Amino acid sequence: MSDNATNASNFIKTIVIDDLKSGKHDSIVTRFPPEPNGYLHIGHAKSIVLNFGLADEFNGKTNLRFDDTNPLKEDQEYVDAIKEDVKWLGYDWDNLFFASDYFDFMYEKAILLIKKGLAYVDDLSAEEIREYRGTLTEPGKESPFRNRTVEENLELFEQMKDGKFGNGEKVLRAKIDMSSPNINLRDPVIYRIAHATHHNTGDKWCIYPMYAFAHPLEDALEGVTHSICTLEFEDQRPLYDWVIESCETEAKPHQYEFGRLNLTDTVMSKRKLKQLVDEEVVDGWDDPRMPTISGLRRRGFTPESIRNFCREIGVAKTSGIVDVQMLEHFVREDLKLKAPRTMGIVKPLKVVITNYPEGQVEMLDAEINPENEEMGMRQIPFSREIYIEQEDFMENPPKKYFRLFPGNEVRLKHAYFIKCEEVIKDENGNVVELHCTYDPKTKSGSGFNERKVKGTLHWVEATQAVPAEFRLFNPLLQEDDEESTEEKTFMDQVNPNSLEIHEGFVEANMKDVKGGDKFQFFRHGYFNVDPKLTTAEKPVFNLIVSLKSSFKI
Repeated sequence: MSDNATNASNFIKTIVIDDLKSGKHDSIVTRFPPEPNGYLHIGHAKSIVLNFGLADEFNGKTNLRFDDTNPLKEDQEYVDAIKEDVKWLGYDWDNLFFASDYFDFMYEKAILLIKKGLAYVDDLSAEEIREYRGTLTEPGKESPFRNRTVEENLELFEQMKDGKFGNGEKVLRAKIDMSSPNINLRDPVIYRIAHATHHNTGDKWCIYPMYAFAHPLEDALEGVTHSICTLEFEDQRPLYDWVIESCETEAKPHQYEFGRLNLTDTVMSKRKLKQLVDEEVVDGWDDPRMPTISGLRRRGFTPESIRNFCREIGVAKTSGIVDVQMLEHFVREDLKLKAPRTMGIVKPLKVVITNYPEGQVEMLDAEINPENEEMGMRQIPFSREIYIEQEDFMENPPKKYFRLFPGNEVRLKHAYFIKCEEVIKDENGNVVELHCTYDPKTKSGSGFNERKVKGTLHWVEATQAVPAEFRLFNPLLQEDDEESTEEKTFMDQVNPNSLEIHEGFVEANMKDVKGGDKFQFFRHGYFNVDPKLTTAEKPVFNLIVSLKSSFKI
């Protein structure tokens, strides 16, 4: 870890403290158990910070365990990406495990359940099993195959393992209670057939344990003391306990649930994120518009900001929605003392200062970061030709418009006062260039105070300016139209304007920037150099976050 901050008090931390005080546990073992069927997103970061943070705080251990029990959806690419994300967030696991390493053990426990009369092979289809399961208000009914003998079940289960049946022909179900008010206990499927090559075990197996059966056994094998998961698994806790008791594991882990993270304007479903990738709405899991850890990293969020955000939102027994502006607040707070200040022009308009000497270039001094004097000074070239933002000029401005317009005077940041004298237009009437004059007495830092101007503009010297691409982002999903009665699919909600690309310029000293470098562009916001798209000829800057927000913490 790169910082020493600890988790704030929460109900899980209180449980850990009590368990250590009472002697129930001498030390704690937590785990982060992602399924490698996609990339991690900001919601997973909350779980990572909680599990690793607790272990760090109480001198325990955290396992990184891949719950890879479904070969149809999992891939080595996701395993590698998850490892990278956990390390980038600042954590290192004590042990690396795969659920697939325990398949022999799980198979033995399934055999034990069959021998105890607590599991049976069922021939019902998936649709029939759902039909037989009943509803929240009606009990289920027993499968006609529920009372097969132990010997018949053992033989059929072995044949399943040996590949004698096709996908979906048979399953192994736990025999619990078809009339239980908890639907999860109505003879859940614990093994299914899947003739597919597994990323870790190859073709050794064609039957695979279901998550609800595998997960408690994995926790027990690893000696996990506090199995922490999100609230949607609360109803599965009785099944978790049933598996532990019925399979006669030596260790007896316990499951604790907390509220998952939901962010405004943010897709938090791995399935939907994969759909965006598969349908090429985004350019990959690491697209800066994505709420994935890799997407946030490419956009420019720092691990410190994400960790601090996750600690601040806390851990509760209920789920809630957090304003995405809170996450943005923490990256601003982290970058304000770290990011060098500079100037960039997103939508350029050329300005010629007609009374400035032709061919002359002077160097102006500016602080690299006024909020962090230790970062020192930088020099900025200034000459007769500069670029300003198109939006900083209006030919016919409204009242209280203090930027540039014909006859008006403004200050150039770190430089001089300039006054607009002439507007140059093309044949279509579009403004393409401004001719201005400057007052040499008004150089920044000169103490000149004969007159005041209300507008200060940022700019970039034109002859040495570095061409750059700016990428600005809007939410991936559009807000629902409350008056619309039309049934919308997820893809109907995708915002077609989530990405804006602009060709502009940055200061001359930015020509050697590298992917991951971060800057604050005056008046625009914090930007990150895109590590995937930047070339030696042209840097690409991703907007991390604007400079200001109305959000109050």
